[in-house]
Amino acid sequence: MKKAVILIALTFVTVLAYGQENKVQKLNKETNLIEVTDYHDNGMISQEGTFNLKGQLHGEWISYDALGNKISQGSYENGYKSGKWFFWSNNTLKEVEYSKNEIASINGVKNSSRVADNH
Repeated sequence: MKKAVILIALTFVTVLAYGQENKVQKLNKETNLIEVTDYHDNGMISQEGTFNLKGQLHGEWISYDALGNKISQGSYENGYKSGKWFFWSNNTLKEVEYSKNEIASINGVKNSSRVADNH
């Protein structure tokens, strides 16, 4: 239960951080997606990802803390979380598999690296 509560809190980091005013948006004409980069007040990147033309989160999203450390990485498909997502907290990596926007599985791994391969 504690893991689920922590995971839900980490999931909301992506949504809450998106509400910032410090952002840059541009249309990528090759992918037909709107690329977005949000910034913390200190100028560091908060998160980066893409939206489809309907305004839905679509494609890879990465979130960073105010020091530039990666805290989450995963993909959306037409507004829904899909596939493997990775959440870092201190030296712990949580791997979460999403199916139809619902958590299918959670794995915790000790790891100091902030590199993830979700393929």
